[in-house]
Amino acid sequence: MVEKPIFVNPPMPPPKKSAPVITLGETPATVAAKAAPSTIEASADDSDDVQEEEITKKIETIELKDVQEKEDKGEEAHEDSQQEASHVKEADFVEEEDIGDEDPREHLNVVLIGHVDAGKSTLSGNILYLMGMVDKRTIERYEKEAKARSRESWFLSFIMDTGEEEREKGKTIEVGRAHFETENRRYTILDAPGHKTYVPNMIQGASQADIGILVISARKGEFETGFERGGQTREHALLAKTLGINKLVVVINKMDEAEWAQERFDECVTKLRPFLRSCGFAVKRDLSFIPLSGLLGHNVKIRVEKEMAPWYEGDSLIAHLDTMHIIGRDALAPLRVPILDRYQERGTVAMGKVESGILKSGHKILLMPTHTTVVVNQVYINDQPIRTAKPGENVTLRLSCGLDDIHKGFVLCDHDTKEEGPKAIVSFVAQVALVDTLEHRPLLTAGYKCVLHIHTITQECCVVKLLRPIDPKTGKPCKKSVPFIRQGQSVICRIEVEQSICIETYERMPQLGRLTLRDEGKTIAIGKVLTLGEKKP
Repeated sequence: MVEKPIFVNPPMPPPKKSAPVITLGETPATVAAKAAPSTIEASADDSDDVQEEEITKKIETIELKDVQEKEDKGEEAHEDSQQEASHVKEADFVEEEDIGDEDPREHLNVVLIGHVDAGKSTLSGNILYLMGMVDKRTIERYEKEAKARSRESWFLSFIMDTGEEEREKGKTIEVGRAHFETENRRYTILDAPGHKTYVPNMIQGASQADIGILVISARKGEFETGFERGGQTREHALLAKTLGINKLVVVINKMDEAEWAQERFDECVTKLRPFLRSCGFAVKRDLSFIPLSGLLGHNVKIRVEKEMAPWYEGDSLIAHLDTMHIIGRDALAPLRVPILDRYQERGTVAMGKVESGILKSGHKILLMPTHTTVVVNQVYINDQPIRTAKPGENVTLRLSCGLDDIHKGFVLCDHDTKEEGPKAIVSFVAQVALVDTLEHRPLLTAGYKCVLHIHTITQECCVVKLLRPIDPKTGKPCKKSVPFIRQGQSVICRIEVEQSICIETYERMPQLGRLTLRDEGKTIAIGKVLTLGEKKP
């Protein structure tokens, strides 16, 4: 197995899974498309309290004057704690000559999603092998291990599925992460679990991605199982769009088992296309369909031979990825780095993705929601120390703070800027679309408790009040309030959480304003943050 060289004191990975390479009437889907980015206008109900009246008069305006006063006081109160933060070890700075130059190649985060057993891990593993990230000796070892488990065809999946339980059951549990490069781009590949039990992990992986690869099995019966109600194909595609993935590559996998029949490929595409369109994906602009065999490697790196699939005229998967156009990255925007994880390794180490702005080694940054000033001692990309990280980069950071000073869901922001940063709040107003319901809870009403997923945050929440339903014909709020909504309907509502969370409105920062609501292992609603509410006293 080929590994990238270790430079000077790079942080070791956290004790979590990683690959041994260098490491989302009307259908629910239609509602999802309407809940996707659009401008929403709403007026207040005369019976609502003063604060809600102010919020819904101009639903996109943040009314937080008193909150800001508290935050200003909080900054003063934190001066002493900021000085205490200087206790952090400075010995972790990397020598100047050991810091790598900025790689001019664009970096893309690609997440593989789809129903369980569609072949995501096998495809991920073969991509890494074909791109030279795993050597032949390692592959031979995995072949022997898979044979010993009587799972000969699983050997490539072992590259990404490193846990004992994953290898024993053949099911991905955590999001596998690995890297590969082409002449034109650098890639981080995220292998998301397909089983419905692990959808929260899939959400975490997809929230980090720029491009989604929806893996579909062409094997007889498997496509139908994954696409029908109860399968994860629909939920994964819906979540992908909700989480901000605007480009989706649909790979029809296991074409070797369908003998590369064009009829089977066309059948899958014909059934998938209208559903994906209803999710909000533009067929010609956002979708592409590629047949391949993840196990045999056909049409993965090198285009499938004409003799095998004379009807296919497109590129291989890797060639197609290399030509995809990515939009929405803004290096001139305020710095935002949601924290995905943190751990202790010769000091405090944090992991996250640069959503906007520029992150530099040695610079002071503001840690929200605590308003703590910290220093970025060193930025790493793929274990290599670098000077700056641009939007889209997955970074590992050595920070000048204690481990208890930073947590998953915190956001790193610019320190010296007049730009208003994200707020720490316990309530917000959102527009949500009810895409599914539980049999014993068929309505969304005030008081509904569920789990909120928003950027890297996962927290219990409560829909405390329904403000305005959305007219399905106009997409705008109705004048009268409603006591509940049913599946297929949308509403503007107020949501509360127990602990302060750091988020922003969708209009201001989409990456920190998209949300998903789940209940008892099922995605019930998707939406976006319209206005921010109160800070926890």
